[in-house]
Amino acid sequence: MSGLTSTSSQCIPKSSDLQCDPIIRKYGEKKRGLTSYTLTLEEQKKNDYPIKGSPGCKGYIYTECDQQRTDSSPLFGLDCEMCLTAKGNEVTRVSLVDAEGQCLLNELVKPESTVLNYRTRFSGITKKMLLPVKTRLSDIQTRLKKILPHDAVLVGHSLNADLQALEMIHPSVIDTSLLFARNEGRRFKLKFLAKAVLGKEIQCEQKLGHDPAEDARAALELAQFFIEQGPAKVAELNLEMLLTTEKLAEVSQKKAVLQPQGCRVQKQLNEPPHLSKPCFLDCLQVTGQKPLLLGRQEMDSSGLCQSNLSTSNKQILQRALEDVPLSTFSIIQFSLGPEYIASHLLAGLYEKVRSKLTDMLTIYAGPFEESFCLKSVKKEFGRCGPIQSLTVVTETYQPYVCIQYEVLEAAQLAVESLNGAEVAGSCIKVQRPITAAMLDCDVWIKELELDVENEGVIYVAGLKESLTETDLQEEFSQLKDLETLFLPKDLQSGKHRNCCFLKFQKSQSALDALEVINGWTVKGSKLRSRNALASGHLWRWLWQVNHSNGKQGGNILHEKMEQLSDSEQDLRKKVKKLDHHIKKLYRSLQNNTLCIVLFPGVNRSRFQIWPHPFKKRPYRKQNLLQPFSSITFPQHF
Repeated sequence: MSGLTSTSSQCIPKSSDLQCDPIIRKYGEKKRGLTSYTLTLEEQKKNDYPIKGSPGCKGYIYTECDQQRTDSSPLFGLDCEMCLTAKGNEVTRVSLVDAEGQCLLNELVKPESTVLNYRTRFSGITKKMLLPVKTRLSDIQTRLKKILPHDAVLVGHSLNADLQALEMIHPSVIDTSLLFARNEGRRFKLKFLAKAVLGKEIQCEQKLGHDPAEDARAALELAQFFIEQGPAKVAELNLEMLLTTEKLAEVSQKKAVLQPQGCRVQKQLNEPPHLSKPCFLDCLQVTGQKPLLLGRQEMDSSGLCQSNLSTSNKQILQRALEDVPLSTFSIIQFSLGPEYIASHLLAGLYEKVRSKLTDMLTIYAGPFEESFCLKSVKKEFGRCGPIQSLTVVTETYQPYVCIQYEVLEAAQLAVESLNGAEVAGSCIKVQRPITAAMLDCDVWIKELELDVENEGVIYVAGLKESLTETDLQEEFSQLKDLETLFLPKDLQSGKHRNCCFLKFQKSQSALDALEVINGWTVKGSKLRSRNALASGHLWRWLWQVNHSNGKQGGNILHEKMEQLSDSEQDLRKKVKKLDHHIKKLYRSLQNNTLCIVLFPGVNRSRFQIWPHPFKKRPYRKQNLLQPFSSITFPQHF
């Protein structure tokens, strides 16, 4: 037993607590054979494993290991080291070990594309090492196919990344990062598991980079331990508590070293001992993270971060493009400069954007008869999308109705489909408010339709509240090239709205779907659809604008605002340049990177997190015009 494991004997969980352990919840307490721990096809899809027949795996090599697996099938540990090339992650070293721990393959590989970063700190690979190498990826693929028997089970830690880099498909895998389950989708690091479970030190800081043979062997032994001991014994190790205790102890030691000796002595004399609450950076240390901070001012003085100061936003961007791929957690801060944080200017911009968006979300319908049925009107216009408010205008000769929607698509759909229609016994006209700011509304609508974020995306309204996401998936499954369905929810009640967004792989397929869906009846509900105008994150942002008591706004449509003053024009140029920097950084991120963008604002206490529905990269948005920040997390964080 290792030093880490032995400490857990002081806090072995009670049998009642074991039932709440994620490992017990997933596997139960009884021992099982190895086939019980191989990933199902659905689990492989969910965790980005290459799947046979998947569109993203064209050209991948299949291992042809199709024989039925049994609990006596042979286990093989696999691990790869990668470098960053113009193509993405490419293999530079591959290791394969058998069930006895014997190394069957440990070879350097020459990448096909130009190497951008050798990632020597993690991979241990240098330019000099690869110069004489002749082995290519195709050679490794051929050798692996020959070595692996037809009933082989591959074992690795986050093995999906290795198989993706190898461009190979294997049907039976055990992933130790998922096997040792944690709550909320988090994962233990291989280094921690090796020490806590096996009593082995791997990935030592004294070594240059990781040893893939050592990592492959550790993952294999972890799987063997889990299978031989069973879930109950693994749960009794209380790994979660062990990790927290050990990491917080490390943080405390580091802080003690950083604090001047005189201060420590004085503190001990004057204050009773107590446990301080860990700060955000402490918690990152607990998970083994050391954030990268890039900005124009000092953001951390604790020594818990890698900090780099820059003199300009352009320099920050350049460093971010180089360093973010190498960091597990990054905070990038761009700044407008203090001269642009004038409150009176903020208020003016807020009001203009808020007013413009409100007008675009609002329509007027009428005239109606004096005794018209308001319920019928609400029902008819509600089929276009979620309504924020509906009021009767009585100042006119005949009654009109003012309707404010929650999404731009709903308002536009109402104008397009109900103008000139008969509603509540009257032939009505449907129009937006007639103001100077709305004279170019049609131009705005066209620009939003052509936005790259809305390419291949359509809006569907008229859904019944009883319809679930599963029902809709089933109904829309016949649509060609359907990639994603996004069903927005009310942020207060949690109930889904009566509309959804459909993302298609091809723009033409989206246009074809519009023809099919308009007038389509789903479980008694007649659907209406049109091209999307606002991506999902803007949909939520608009909801926040409409439901806020204060005046909020955003820079979504700032380029189309009325002529601004000289100072406002200057600010717009600054913001546009910042937007360009953020967009360039955003597009450089790898897929499945959690990306949070903090837009500048006055009220820092009001913000939310929501995911972009079609990009797997969540955003956090705040009010306008405080220093910009972008925070990124890779998928495994």
